[in-house]
Amino acid sequence: MPLFGAHQSIAGGYHNALLAARARECDTVQLFTKNNTQWRAKEITADEVRTFKRVLRQTRLRQPIAHNCYLINIASPDITLYRRSLETLVIEVQRAEALGLRYLVMHPGSPVDCDEKAGVSRVVQALNEVHRRCSGYRVRILLETTAGQGSCLGHRFEHLAKILASVAEPRRLGVCLDTCHVFAAGYALWPEREYRATFRAFDRVIGLSRLRVFHVNDSRKPLGSRVDRHAHIGRGEIGLEAFRLLVNDPRFANRPMILETPKEDPDYDDMDSVNLGVLRSLLVSTAR
Repeated sequence: MPLFGAHQSIAGGYHNALLAARARECDTVQLFTKNNTQWRAKEITADEVRTFKRVLRQTRLRQPIAHNCYLINIASPDITLYRRSLETLVIEVQRAEALGLRYLVMHPGSPVDCDEKAGVSRVVQALNEVHRRCSGYRVRILLETTAGQGSCLGHRFEHLAKILASVAEPRRLGVCLDTCHVFAAGYALWPEREYRATFRAFDRVIGLSRLRVFHVNDSRKPLGSRVDRHAHIGRGEIGLEAFRLLVNDPRFANRPMILETPKEDPDYDDMDSVNLGVLRSLLVSTAR
C-alpha cells in the first residue's frame, strides 16, 4: 500500500513535524526546513539535527520529504533572482541532507518572459551547479508537476522530461506528481480510461520509474483551468473515484502520498486526519 502522509509544521522545532505526523498515524511526512516565504534562515544546529534524527527513528516514519522555499525560481531570466534562487536551493539541499531527508521537492520555476526553451536551459544549468556543489549527497531533488499558472514550467510532462534528459546527473533527480496540478493542467484522472491514459502519457514521456512522490490534493478549479487551488479529498472537481484508483494502483505501492489539502474547515478541527481517513477508507473498501 502507499505511504500516506501530510505536510506538517516545524513550529517549535523540526522534530515537531514528525510528532504531528505520528499523532495522525502517518507513514511519512513532508516539511519545510525553513520559513518558506523568506530567503534567510537560521543555521540548523547540531542539537537540532540529533533531535530530529532521534525522533525520526522513534516515530518510524519512512521516506521523509522536504519542500523547498516558494521564492526560488531557477528558470528566471533576471540574473539577480536567478543567482539568489540558486544559492538558496543549495542551502535547501544542504539542510535536507543534514536532517537525513530522502527527497527535496521543488517547482521548476517560471521563465516569466514565456520563453520555455530558455527557462528549461536555466533550470538545467542551476541543477548542474547544485549537484556539483553538493557532490555525494544522498537527498534527491524531485521536480514537481505544476498547474500552469502564468508561464510556470512543469504543466506539461515534456518540460520535466527535457530537464531530466539534459542534466549531467539525471539519477539524482525524480518527479513529484501533484494530482491537483496535473488536473488543472489538463490531464484527466477520471473516468478510469482517462486515468490510465494520463499515466500512460507520463510513462511514455518521463517514465514511471522517475515518479517517486505524490501530492494528493483535490482541485477547486475544473480540468484544464491552469489554476492551482487545492481542495479536500473528494470535495473538489477531481472527485473521489480518481483517488480510489490512485491509492489502489499496484504500480505505486510504497510511494509516499502527501496531503497538501487545506488545514481549516468550519466543521472539523483537524482536516489532515479527516483527509487521511478518506484515503485510507478508499484503500480498505477496495481490498474488501
